[in-house]
Amino acid sequence: MRSKIENDVLFLHHEDVPEYKKGGSVVRNSYFWALRSIAGKASRYGDWEYEPEVWFALRRMLLSFTESGYLGFRETVLEFPAGEEIPEVLRDVSTWQ
Repeated sequence: MRSKIENDVLFLHHEDVPEYKKGGSVVRNSYFWALRSIAGKASRYGDWEYEPEVWFALRRMLLSFTESGYLGFRETVLEFPAGEEIPEVLRDVSTWQ
């Protein structure tokens, strides 16, 4: 998921976050609600925002869904712009674009 940090807030690009689909995959819908539940802001047409206080929980959540094997790697990894410093707490679940 394309990501960036501005003013100590992590932003996930709104086109990359999972969609909720009624009658869709249970795992994908659970992933949607889990990500949404800890977001500071999660609007349909805007980037989702996460404050530093929840980054550790986000890391654990992403690792858990990655290890489950039900979702693709690109769906559970944060992709930062090249050269942007990745905070220590997010390094296990991040890469550069």
